[in-house]
Amino acid sequence: MTASGKDKQVTDLSEIRTRINEIDERIQALINERATFAQQVGVAKGDLGSAVNYYRPEREAEVLRNVVERNTGPMRDDEMLRLFREIMSACLAQQEPLKIGFLGPEGTFTQTAVFKHFGHSVRALPFHTIDEVFQEVECGAADFGVVPIENSTEGSVNNTLDMFLTSPLKISGEIELKIEQHVMGRMQGLENIERICAHEQSLAQCRGWIREYLPHVELIGMTSNAAGARRARDEDGTAAIGPDVAADVYELNILVNNIEDRPDNATRFLVIGRQLLAASGSDKTTLLISTGDTKGGAGVLHHLLQPLADFGVSMTRIESRPSRRKNWDYVFFLDLEGHAEESPVADALAKLESDASLFRVLGAYPKAVG
Repeated sequence: MTASGKDKQVTDLSEIRTRINEIDERIQALINERATFAQQVGVAKGDLGSAVNYYRPEREAEVLRNVVERNTGPMRDDEMLRLFREIMSACLAQQEPLKIGFLGPEGTFTQTAVFKHFGHSVRALPFHTIDEVFQEVECGAADFGVVPIENSTEGSVNNTLDMFLTSPLKISGEIELKIEQHVMGRMQGLENIERICAHEQSLAQCRGWIREYLPHVELIGMTSNAAGARRARDEDGTAAIGPDVAADVYELNILVNNIEDRPDNATRFLVIGRQLLAASGSDKTTLLISTGDTKGGAGVLHHLLQPLADFGVSMTRIESRPSRRKNWDYVFFLDLEGHAEESPVADALAKLESDASLFRVLGAYPKAVG
């Protein structure tokens, strides 16, 4: 910094606090100015009557990518993204909060994914099953839904895939969430833990840490981490494992952070809605297809997918599931790089559709940001 003017390095504590107060005032004024323009967007679109009509996931993804591109620190990209998501969430909620259905109960990683993607100015609605989430979005009781689709260590969530066989819903976005497991309970220290209650998957993901630090405690599998957290709230000597949102919901102390054995463990969630989205500039497309002759061997599927190679379209994932039409008949779920309505993906899909016995675009949506 220079030795004079606005760039002069400030070392006096009272002056630093004065500068921070001035910056806070400007930030607050700018947030309110942004909220005013957000209101004007609603006015320009007319009386649409529902928050879902004002929400544009493709536009939000573009804004967030710009946030990352502009960021020069010292704040990390993920912290800056979190702040902007909350600002956009609060601005949108001036019209009416979005209603987001998710696989509950409260205090699960799916709820964490909801808040990561939509911010906290939404109505998060927990449902008991993935089927219920789909049903509530289909009937309009929820504007969007959030459901798990795959875990980096445990693989695909087949129930979510199977719902797309009969549901008219579309994929509106994806959320990638790093799975951070914390030990929580009413007690103050590990020495007071007699048992740990958590979902079997979380217990498995933390088995190495438990073996080292709590080798003699009883491990009890639960239907969800939230159920374990509820039991830890109500029972002496019981601790739970789960996300920090569970500690907030059930008023537990976080005793140890990040006990997962694999720090790269992550879960991918899908946002489901009722409409296909326009391109955002960095998108994925998900397809549901069938060859109509899945007994024909690898050559049949290879021939069906050949247009992807011909047009230079990258396939990032393929998953097969029983079609439910007849025995030994399968359908395939494909994730592609790019948007279904833009070249070269659109060109490849036109050829692919002509050769497939079943062809549906389940969604063309922004890639996860942050």
